[in-house]
Amino acid sequence: MGILRREARTWNAPVFTSAPSAPHDPFHVLVGCLLSLRTKDETTGPATERLFALADGPAALRALTERRIARAIYPVGFYRTKARTLRRIAGLLLERYGGGVPDTLEALLELPGVGRKTANLVLTQGFGKAGICVDTHVHRITNRWGYVRTRTPHDTETALRRTLPRRHWRRINELLVALGQTICRPISPRCSACPVAAYCARIGVDRAR
Repeated sequence: MGILRREARTWNAPVFTSAPSAPHDPFHVLVGCLLSLRTKDETTGPATERLFALADGPAALRALTERRIARAIYPVGFYRTKARTLRRIAGLLLERYGGGVPDTLEALLELPGVGRKTANLVLTQGFGKAGICVDTHVHRITNRWGYVRTRTPHDTETALRRTLPRRHWRRINELLVALGQTICRPISPRCSACPVAAYCARIGVDRAR
């Protein structure tokens, strides 16, 4: 992890941040992560900025129509469904939490459309709490390393909670997403350029560069 922290700044990875204007605001992180699901990072960033220019909090978001939200976030994946979900979430935040975002995993998972990845990202980036956000990069790379042997992202999160030192929990997603976007690609990873290749078992790697 120390090697990755030192090297990550040189990769120029398009790692998605919820919104450059407020990267650690829980509401921004929540909305940005929901928009990023099944959407490329280069599409998600501009979409979140367009939406936050219209609605920077739950009350303003709830006041927008689904059609207005959908137009703002297009062309993110499933933009109509996400527009409906975001408006529902805004209403729930106002009704249950006074317009704030809950800061527990259990409460976050009760919000529509919020899975463990999104909930953990809100906890770690929005509230600075301990959590392990496992996306496709974290799942793939930790299994490729041989650090875990799991079949699903949920299983990977459980395994990492057992084996990964707690001090690394908040940063692992950010670092492995950057690594996965630039070097440890799903197909034909650039192993010759990987700073942690000496520690990798290359499980499942049939072809590398």
